[in-house]
Amino acid sequence: MHLWEFLQAGGPIMFFLVLASIVGVTFIIERGLALRWNKVIPPRVENALDTSRTAQDLPRLVEVCRDEPSPLSRLLLTAEENLRFPKADNADTVQTKARHEITKLERGLVILEIVVGIGPLLGLVGTISGLIRLFAELGKSGMADNSALASGIAVALNTTLMGLLVAIPSLIAWSYYTKKVEVLAIEMETLCEKFLRMHYRDRDSKKG
Repeated sequence: MHLWEFLQAGGPIMFFLVLASIVGVTFIIERGLALRWNKVIPPRVENALDTSRTAQDLPRLVEVCRDEPSPLSRLLLTAEENLRFPKADNADTVQTKARHEITKLERGLVILEIVVGIGPLLGLVGTISGLIRLFAELGKSGMADNSALASGIAVALNTTLMGLLVAIPSLIAWSYYTKKVEVLAIEMETLCEKFLRMHYRDRDSKKG
């Protein structure tokens, strides 16, 4: 059976499954590009952070963060802008900003989660609908041809197969990206904590 025949045999529900697959593939690609490690935590920013140990090093770090826009850059800029406040207040501000950045990183994952859920359900609806039509026709014409019954059931199962084909890649991508966001969040938290610790320690040492 050719692809077009396979899609046609699934009935109207197949249209929604094809649409779900297009949406799923689109967000898989989009999140794959958005969640690249170098895009979220640019090596240049990380290197500048490693060399930023005193107040004199801050202008260089700020310059690099502005040249390399990224979630980590925005968090470090927030931390730098609030160095005049106590460390606990600054950490709270950075944490609030981090939640916004993580929400942006998770954007689109909810769509993949929806595709994972509705794919098999749409497939099941299509299969049940196809079986209802098949048995309605058999009720009128009788079951003289068993091969026709088997063929009709096979066609009705097309949408179930399509639903699983849509859901499985989306489930894999959703699981992978969710874990990746978690890892990126932990890494950014570690780097921001490192920045705060170094600069408040430097400031306290000067006061002492």
